[in-house]
Amino acid sequence: MALQEPAGAEELLFYVNGRKIIEKNADPEEMLLSYLRKRPFSVRLTGTKYGCGGGGCGACTVMISTYEPASKKIRHYSANACLLPICSLHGAAVTTVEGVGSTKTRVHPVQERLAKCHGSQCGFCSPGMVMSIYTLLRNHPEPTSEQMIAALAGNLCRCTGYRPILDACKTFCKESICCQRKANGKCCLDQDDSLFDKEEKVSTRLFSTDEFQPLDPTQELIFPPELMRIAENQPKRTLVFHGERMTWISPVSLDELVDLKAAHPKAPLVVGNTSVGPEMKFKGVFHPIVVAPARIPDLNVVKCTDDGLTVGAACSLSLVKDILTNAISELPEEKTKVFHAVLQQLRTLGGEQIRNVAEPFPSPHTRSHLPEKTFADEEHVKGSQVEGRKRQVPLSDIFADGAGNDTIMPEEILVSVHIPHSRQGEYVSAFRQAPRRENALPIINAGMRVLFEEGTDIIKDLSIFCGGAVSTTVSAKQACGTLIGRHWNEQILDEACRLILKEIALSGSASGEKADYKKTLIVSFFYRFFLEVLQSLTTMDIDPSQSPQDPVGRPIMHQSGIKHATGEAVYVADLPSVDGELFLAVVTSSRAHAKIVSIDTSEALKGPGVFDIVTAHDVPATNEFYYSDDPEIIFARKEVICVGQIVCAVAADSDVHAKQAAAKVKIEYEVLEPVILTIEEAIKHNSFFEPKRKLEQGNVDQAFETVDDIIEGEICIGGQEHFYLETQSVLAVPKGEDREMDVYVSTQHPAFIQEMVAASLGVPANRIMCHVKRVGGAFGGKLLKAGLLACVAAVAANKTSRAVRLILSRGDDMLITGGRHPFLGKYKVGFMNDGRIKAVDAQYYINGGCTPDESVVVAEVALLKMDNAYKIPNLRCWAYACKTNLPSNTAFRGFGFPQSALVTETWITGVADKTGLSPEKIREINMYKENEQTHFKQKLDPQNLKRCWNECVEKSAFYSRKAAVSEFNKQNYWKKKGIAIVPMKFPFGMGTRYLSQAAALVHIYTDGSVLLTHGGIEMGQGIHTKMIQVASRELNIPMSCIHFCETSTTTVPNACASVGSAGTDVNGMAVKDACQTLLKRLQPIINQNPEGTWNDWIKEAFEQSVSLSATGYFRGYDETMDWDKGEGQPFTYFLYGAACSEVEINCLTGDHKNLRTDIVMDIGCSINPAVDIGQIEGAFVQGIGLYTMEELKYSPEGVLCTRGPDQYKIPAVCDIPEQFSVSLLPSSQNPYAIYASKGIGEAGLFLGCSVFFALRDAVTRVRAERGLKKSLALNSPLTAEQIRAGCADGFTGMVTNDESASSTPGATSVCMANQSAQDWNGTEN
Repeated sequence: MALQEPAGAEELLFYVNGRKIIEKNADPEEMLLSYLRKRPFSVRLTGTKYGCGGGGCGACTVMISTYEPASKKIRHYSANACLLPICSLHGAAVTTVEGVGSTKTRVHPVQERLAKCHGSQCGFCSPGMVMSIYTLLRNHPEPTSEQMIAALAGNLCRCTGYRPILDACKTFCKESICCQRKANGKCCLDQDDSLFDKEEKVSTRLFSTDEFQPLDPTQELIFPPELMRIAENQPKRTLVFHGERMTWISPVSLDELVDLKAAHPKAPLVVGNTSVGPEMKFKGVFHPIVVAPARIPDLNVVKCTDDGLTVGAACSLSLVKDILTNAISELPEEKTKVFHAVLQQLRTLGGEQIRNVAEPFPSPHTRSHLPEKTFADEEHVKGSQVEGRKRQVPLSDIFADGAGNDTIMPEEILVSVHIPHSRQGEYVSAFRQAPRRENALPIINAGMRVLFEEGTDIIKDLSIFCGGAVSTTVSAKQACGTLIGRHWNEQILDEACRLILKEIALSGSASGEKADYKKTLIVSFFYRFFLEVLQSLTTMDIDPSQSPQDPVGRPIMHQSGIKHATGEAVYVADLPSVDGELFLAVVTSSRAHAKIVSIDTSEALKGPGVFDIVTAHDVPATNEFYYSDDPEIIFARKEVICVGQIVCAVAADSDVHAKQAAAKVKIEYEVLEPVILTIEEAIKHNSFFEPKRKLEQGNVDQAFETVDDIIEGEICIGGQEHFYLETQSVLAVPKGEDREMDVYVSTQHPAFIQEMVAASLGVPANRIMCHVKRVGGAFGGKLLKAGLLACVAAVAANKTSRAVRLILSRGDDMLITGGRHPFLGKYKVGFMNDGRIKAVDAQYYINGGCTPDESVVVAEVALLKMDNAYKIPNLRCWAYACKTNLPSNTAFRGFGFPQSALVTETWITGVADKTGLSPEKIREINMYKENEQTHFKQKLDPQNLKRCWNECVEKSAFYSRKAAVSEFNKQNYWKKKGIAIVPMKFPFGMGTRYLSQAAALVHIYTDGSVLLTHGGIEMGQGIHTKMIQVASRELNIPMSCIHFCETSTTTVPNACASVGSAGTDVNGMAVKDACQTLLKRLQPIINQNPEGTWNDWIKEAFEQSVSLSATGYFRGYDETMDWDKGEGQPFTYFLYGAACSEVEINCLTGDHKNLRTDIVMDIGCSINPAVDIGQIEGAFVQGIGLYTMEELKYSPEGVLCTRGPDQYKIPAVCDIPEQFSVSLLPSSQNPYAIYASKGIGEAGLFLGCSVFFALRDAVTRVRAERGLKKSLALNSPLTAEQIRAGCADGFTGMVTNDESASSTPGATSVCMANQSAQDWNGTEN
């Protein structure tokens, strides 16, 4: 076909924040995110952030507004800018966070409330959160809580734990703000004060709603009138945009689309770009021509007919969802069962941003980026097709024969889908199980439908479809045919399950390691459907004496909170372009252990915009850093030791050109042996980093001879990705003389970056100036790896004499940087029948990866903190850091404690199982008591440990709720609850004095304003806010007089890393010291004029030549550890806490809900309760991820498979407890730290294991009820797959024995049906 293209270049017209944009050279490959951030149309809009590039995190959320002339309505919807081609925006208006409000114009109520409700920590996700909430408010000025939670389903936050974000949202909701305490069937508004202690409502005291400006919809940006006129007056015409490599064609008629499809049969049809976009971005798929049919009216039709609903193939999921919701409210229930089933799937399908643009009916020939939309009406769900003529095809035919079905030809186009009304005697249900409850691709989904002969239970027609089992949706057609004519009763259940399993066969390659779980889910879904149909057929306080001006102890908003919410907070990737700047893309190893035979860069150097390629030969000085026997390496030189090791880097004029060229670098390898990936393989090959560590006290062997009983076991704990929202980022800028260089980097340790960069370039450290304004999350992941990446950028900048920017993609970041150490704990525990634990012999193995990094230190900390809250009189424990061919693992919040303490709590519950006592009883019996020492002979006072435990028991109403859980479980067979309470002792310290030293620099200017600088890094924990609070108290001036600029090696040299929860402790002491020095100098002047103002005193001091600048210093804590003797004082003090969590599991799927969590923490006297509670909540939710959700998966060759939010699931807003309470232990003092506070950043993460043990409790109750072996080994993360396997029943028996014809599982199935038909309530779990 000869395309009728307009003469000349096509112009793309759209608006951004009310400003008209005419793009004459629109590139179809350019996404809105990169366009906004890099195109200098008047201003660069960097508020919209890059978080993942695949539509999975919501950091890039913007609002799109379009006008529909037929209805004369404006539609506002949120969308992911990273997946939105600019060519799709013709005639649309884009609103970014800058267009919502700013500190220069007017801060919008959404931005204000998110900040003042403390819903921002590192701030990187905040612009996306603001845009999701803002878009909802544009459509629904008074939304419900459910609408708010749904709007945030596509936005991830790694810092806050979501509770304060929801607090901010609820201030806009029309219904009263209540606790949503649904776990016990009551609301806080109905309960006595004794059930809901007013002290629990900490959040209501953390902000004042009186301060909030009202939401005024009349003040929002209007839709551009020009776009309305164009839409109404100008006829639609075909748009063609030519890019560097791709052509975008947007037809306006169905006939034209058919011609285009015939001319370009391989050209994909793109509507929301949620499938094609990720394929091109992450899988290297390239399409020279893309057809965008979204503007064709026939594909956007919505028509209600007498027998159902017809929906155009280009209608968005959100539109279909709204249409079905309206239809359900207007039609009789009998007609809407199919609608209900489809709607049930749509509600959890992707985030709101994905649903707003994705079409529900992608081509059956391709596997969608979204889950399969599974339909179960074999005769009445029709698809219209076009091939010069129209024809209708039942959807059941499309999927009848699975993959390879040619019902729809490649040149045909899906125009619309007809969803029929359900009929009398017809039942339809949809099921879905995914790694996360919302915004996650399914493991399995299914649609099931049955039609009965009128007035009977005889099956007239039956349809069963499954998605996720193989590459496309499949039908159990033969099984359904066999069952037609049979009665719907227990007698068909076993046969039906076996027939379905036989027909929907899962090959290992198609289903991966989850084959058994998928098979179990399929038959479990059918059983739930069977039961549903069967039932239908039958039937914080402030000291009043404190000065009002003193901010310490008050819930002060994060100093950058408003800037986070407006998008004005600047991160490394947001820094303005430097003249001549180059972009760097790294080339990484594809082999786990191999010799580099050759590197061919010839093709890469020919690429457009390529400037140079940097290798190990370009490093002027140090390429290998020997901090121990094994080096940390910038560029691989002769061999590679893991997949993801950096071999070279390409410098080009844009990040797109750099990445394209990097893909063309050819590296030839010669594989080396051995390739060691797992802990087991490391043990086999005796591959360890030295030294191995051991702690021992008492006489372990003798103690084992005297105990009543012994248990032995092991637990595997998977690794964890940091998933900071801001990926690793560096900008290296050569200054042009004396070999000076400015390095702007996202790091926790600027001095270390300075040291490494100077060493790699062969210059003194005084030539390297390292700057950190703020970090978009770190959690331990921006230390050594950030240093190596800074060296890569600095070497490139040195070679090219240009500024070089290196911003890792999410996939590369996850591949290269490593994370929390996978952990294997083996234990032998001796105890008495009364529950007293007498002896423990344990071995810990951690997977360190290919270089030492912090692995040995992590192993040491795991040993030192392994006791958690318990006195173990006889103990022997070894720790080994395994050397493997994975990217080296590194520091991560908790630093070994979350793993070793989970091992301890595992054998605590094991002892409880064996003795018949409750786990909480075993915990109480063995908890530290007065005048006892740790296993390394450090004294501690456990008074606050016991107080936290008792308060948590009381506040959570633990014993009454435990009884309620038991009663619930008696009444429910397929759903079970579990409850657990766990104590915590978290030692604080760095182990040696020099690691906790700190310095500060304070300037007072003649106008009275104060500039504060210290060595700490702001990464979301509020350290700068707290330091300003400290300075405010010490100088007795308002916080508004004090400013913090940046952390820099030019102002505070040799600063220690911001790690180990120590930032506020040590830097606070240094700031206090500097302020006291200044106040001492000012005191004579103040004494002479006591009635004067601060400004008077400063002016007088200057005129008297009194220095108004001072440094402050803190030497660090006196901490030591002698590993040869196995004793010392490695910690300065201890934090204590306890958490009680209650969960509900679905025994048929393994899915669970977190119903309620109560936490009590001893954090001394909090400097800022809002910040500290945010840290506790955020850490706890990160712990839920570690212990129940987050799975890292590697191929047998050592390639990380989980490289983005599509595959790797961190907790989302749907995963936090429905009721979440954090209380701070009152009247707690700490004489060792600033203002009697305690370092809080890490401790709360371990308490996430209370959810793990609540799940264990639920599974244990299931197994006890079913007469199964009580002792159960559960590993972390405790995923739905493990829970389902633990709830063994006839269905799991079928899967493991599906080749046999044993009657036993069938008998069990029938028994279960009889048991459950009465108590299954059909509630979604």
